[in-house]
Amino acid sequence: MFKKLVVFLFLVMGTLLHSGCDGYQKVLKSTDLDYKLEKAIAYYEDGKYAKAFPLFDELLQLYRNTSKAQDVYYYYAMTQFQLQDFLLAAYHFKTFYQTFPNHAFADEAAFMVGFCYYKESPTYSLDQTNTFKAINELQLYINTHPNSAHIEECNVLIDELRSKLELKSFEIARQYWHTENFKSAVEALSGHLNDFPDTPFREEAMFLKLDASFKLAKNSIVSLQPQRLKQTSTAYYEFITAFPESDYKKQAEKIYLEAENLADILKNQELNERNSI
Repeated sequence: MFKKLVVFLFLVMGTLLHSGCDGYQKVLKSTDLDYKLEKAIAYYEDGKYAKAFPLFDELLQLYRNTSKAQDVYYYYAMTQFQLQDFLLAAYHFKTFYQTFPNHAFADEAAFMVGFCYYKESPTYSLDQTNTFKAINELQLYINTHPNSAHIEECNVLIDELRSKLELKSFEIARQYWHTENFKSAVEALSGHLNDFPDTPFREEAMFLKLDASFKLAKNSIVSLQPQRLKQTSTAYYEFITAFPESDYKKQAEKIYLEAENLADILKNQELNERNSI
């Protein structure tokens, strides 16, 4: 009895699968465009995006220059988004809202351009080209659609994307410091602090800049040391003013005293050389 039940269930499943395939093939082969569009939308709304996409792709050509072309194109772009082909979707959303600026979905399409690039933004350690594109497109949307319901969401997304750039900027600068490339470290840390004045890494970044400045000065040729030691002193005062109770305070003071001591030695050497002439 059990074996007969299993066989029966397999036959039912096979019949359903076969009929399902036959149904889709019928839609694909149909010459009734309105029927195809109806089924494509139904597949889309049921989350069957892989089935919907070939239909929208075909209908995009067949409905060209008709009143339904705009709706088909919007669904076409949305289906690509649902299939996670975000870069192509971004291209088609932009083309859609630029071509049909008065369409009911033009506002949504404009937002989706930036959102597609947001979805393509990788982890902070990778290339951030799409992160910059996402920020630019979302900011453009805010500027051109100031009354949109998406404004708050755009601001949240931009903050998230900028935090990613902020982390990448700091990690690059810190890596220069770790690898003892102190000249690049000073430049990168300065750039990070200028680009992200409210960075949560500000305290550590300022301390690392102080440390890198001193090590750069100490390892420089004699003619460059005085100026670079002055930069070390400046970095110390900026740090201690911003973070007077920092956990790095003792280390910072030690670096400052060593820098001042080295500066005094250089001054005495210069005086001695002048007196010997």
